[in-house]
Amino acid sequence: MIKTVSVAPMMDCTDKHEIYFLSLISKNIHFYTEMIVSNAIIKGDRNKLLSFKKISNPVTLQVGGSNPKELAEACKISEDYGYKEINLNLGCPSKKVQKNKFGACLMQEPSLVGRCIEAMSNSTKLPITIKTRIGYNEVEDFEFLKKFIQTTKDAGSKKFIIHARRAILKKLTPKENLNIPPLKYDFVYRLKEFFKKDEIIINGGIKTIQDIKSHLEKVDGTMIGRAIYHSPYFLAEIEKKIFKNYDVPSRSEVMENLIPYIQEQTSKGVQLNHIMRHTVGLFHGQIGSKTWKQYLSKNMCIRNADLQKVNHIMDQVKKTNPLSLER
Repeated sequence: MIKTVSVAPMMDCTDKHEIYFLSLISKNIHFYTEMIVSNAIIKGDRNKLLSFKKISNPVTLQVGGSNPKELAEACKISEDYGYKEINLNLGCPSKKVQKNKFGACLMQEPSLVGRCIEAMSNSTKLPITIKTRIGYNEVEDFEFLKKFIQTTKDAGSKKFIIHARRAILKKLTPKENLNIPPLKYDFVYRLKEFFKKDEIIINGGIKTIQDIKSHLEKVDGTMIGRAIYHSPYFLAEIEKKIFKNYDVPSRSEVMENLIPYIQEQTSKGVQLNHIMRHTVGLFHGQIGSKTWKQYLSKNMCIRNADLQKVNHIMDQVKKTNPLSLER
């Protein structure tokens, strides 16, 4: 089984612009979209929600929902947009998500989860996968987790992404849920021992190349979230040290390669800051990175930007800031 490294679905972070930007750095990373609610896909502007500029990297659509019929319809609508798979969110602990019966709260209802996955699997030719936690509230029991994963497998899930923390559904904020519940990587390793022929991906607290290498010795893949969003060029290190691909663009070249996309998108009415906000951390750790952030802060928030203004700003970006920040 091929070992994978992926970028986690993150609300308000991994939109279509972030995915394209990151694809300019890495050609081997698997991307996941931010969660899109099934009902929004059915009733909303589906082209706006689902379309993205095609890249060589695999891209997975993550959906949220708990109504089997709605999830099935959303999968059917989404299958021709170029996604590699559709992933059901069973791990988000936010109160808003819980209120709408999405995410980690569904771990409390395994039979409903099974019906959702079965309906999704029957509606599309795309593989259905899940992303979940090791438990919820006071439930942190390996036998429960094993049974829960077996239920999703029997219903049709083809891959299992496990955030190695339980979700505290009532007392903690989403941010606290990313830090306070302790990581229990051994739960995920034990799952792999039990589900030997299935693809088990580990998520949570992965920040370094050594972390990735250590996990890949025991599971089929790693999923990384905040470490990449806050420092996107970490992907370049992953390309070199994990995938042995040394043909990686510099930070300056990444920005230059992004310019045609910016011109294309802003000509369609996309606001510049919707794209450029994802580049704030590109020069993280470099001398003068503060200058880059200040430059973006002053120049990227153009309202109703016309293409001439955008081109002027991007010319300045290309000529000055990125090139002066490279070590």
